[in-house]
Amino acid sequence: MTTETITADAAGTWRLGDFTVGRVGFGAMRLTGTAAFHLGTPSDRHRSIAVLRRAIELGVNHIDTAAFYFSQTRSANELINSALAPYPDDLLIATKVGPYRDYHGEWGTSARPDQLRGHVEENLRQLGRDHLDLVYLRRMRQESVAEHFGALADLREAGLVRHLGLSDVEPRHLAEAQAIAPVVSVENRYGLDSRTPATEEVLRLCGEQGIAFVPFFAVAGTRGPQAATDDHDEAVRAVARAHDASPTQVRIAWTLHRGPHVLAIPGTGNPDHLAENVAAGALRLTDQELRRLDGLHRAED
Repeated sequence: MTTETITADAAGTWRLGDFTVGRVGFGAMRLTGTAAFHLGTPSDRHRSIAVLRRAIELGVNHIDTAAFYFSQTRSANELINSALAPYPDDLLIATKVGPYRDYHGEWGTSARPDQLRGHVEENLRQLGRDHLDLVYLRRMRQESVAEHFGALADLREAGLVRHLGLSDVEPRHLAEAQAIAPVVSVENRYGLDSRTPATEEVLRLCGEQGIAFVPFFAVAGTRGPQAATDDHDEAVRAVARAHDASPTQVRIAWTLHRGPHVLAIPGTGNPDHLAENVAAGALRLTDQELRRLDGLHRAED
């Protein structure tokens, strides 16, 4: 599968709030090193900046990031600012708040609702923005998201945030948040290796209500934040061979086939992998191939 000339347009678009974004975006987490957060070797700064600029050249206009995406010497937000500011008018930069890390990289407990303004302002400072396009509340095991989401809704009313989303939630949390303010996107862990009944229901609800569904770790599989998986089922490899594609491209394509509201955000610090990920948006799987892949990892209890 030729990748060099395929752009993000091949995957189609989705209306996310008042933005029209390509269905293949870019996740910034891996820009900071060979693996996420403080794991692995810090990235080469010039290469990371080149990857971001190449993503824009390939038509990517949806970047997912967070202030807590940093390694020993690299910050994803700072790299985005350095590479892309002044930002294109059609570029949506999504960030998330809730979790946080101290300057040593250690994780703290979930932020209190009254701390979220500080987290939003830190993202604004790092990105060099006067408002954030989309902010996800990442749920950190709270039974209720109402108080935290309400705090973000206040920041939206104040003009610091344009749109609101939720991350790592179940259907009840989506309903709870929608009673407070509009939800334009939900970001949950989802992929061939990670499908739960609750997330399948969130996926369905989002499709019915015109809400974007953005899977994370869809390519990484069970390795999560460490690195993209290289443990592929033979069925994935067989579909890849049939299309002269890579197993990673098949995983991305399968994700996109879950519905027109599903947006992929594969991340990489490698320019070749970037082109491959974007090109996956042009991969059209047959019904038979989709059924074969669906049968690999049915929703777990």
